[in-house]
Formats: sequence, structure tokens, C-alpha cells
Amino acid sequence: MNEVWKKPPVSFEAYQAMVGKEIGVSSWHLIDQNRINVYADVIEDHQFIHVDPERAKKETAFGNTIAHGFLTMSLMSIMSYEVMPVIEGTAMGVNYGFDKLRFLSPVRAGSRVRGRFTLVEAKLRKPKELQSRTNVTVEIEGEDKPALVADWIGLINFN
Repeated sequence: MNEVWKKPPVSFEAYQAMVGKEIGVSSWHLIDQNRINVYADVIEDHQFIHVDPERAKKETAFGNTIAHGFLTMSLMSIMSYEVMPVIEGTAMGVNYGFDKLRFLSPVRAGSRVRGRFTLVEAKLRKPKELQSRTNVTVEIEGEDKPALVADWIGLINFN
């Protein structure tokens, strides 16, 4: 099991006290051409801007291939495991969706990205179900503008 999933749990009250605060920043994650190619195979999207470095260099303003926006978004999962606390008594957590997701800058092959997480809301929907809303900014190393911003909603079920 990955070590990032072995953090000590926090109490429900401690989690709620984090609302309005930046929880943390993940480590950097490399988006190299191999990762982009594997992702392209999985989702069957082989548009040249992602998988053909020579053509992307010649025919785009990016100067290189770029990651699929959804690849960058999907890395938010591992980033969240590194940063977000686990609440005592959690049985499972699931994605509930996004109220806002914007891709602001292309992520060029060879770039590193990281996630910055701020807990915006944590409210009980049912006695054993918490709705959690987190603002996530995925930053690109060395660039001023982020790759994406998202208002990410999760549901946490308790034992």
C-alpha cells in the first residue's frame, strides 16, 4: 500500500475546523510523454497535439505535445491522497462531481504539476454521510498560470 494512504485519521470536529483553510500542497508529479501516451491509449484519444511531438512542435503554438486536460484532472486523486486527511470512522469516500472545473493552461510534456487544496465545505447530508467541497488548483512548475482550477465535491460515508 502507498504510504500516503497511511496518515493518522483526524476527528470529525478537527476536519470541520479546517473549513476555509488551505489543507496542503501535494508533491510534484511528472507528466512525461510516456504517461501521456499511456493515457491516450486508455481513453482512445490519439490527437496529434498529445502523441506526436514532431507534429505538435511544427503545427501548434505549444511548441511540444500537451497532456490531455482529463489526464491532469485525474492526477488530483493521488494528489488528494497525499494532502487531504482521513476522518476517523470513514468507511469510504467517493467522487460526487464538480461544480466548477476550468482548464486554464496547457501542460506540456515533461512538465511537473502539483495540487493545492483548500477545504471549502464539510456538512453532514445524512447521519453517516458527509459532503465535502474542496477548491483545488493544479499548478505547473515554473509557470504563473495554473493548469486547472476545480471545485471538487466528495461524499464520505462513515461506519
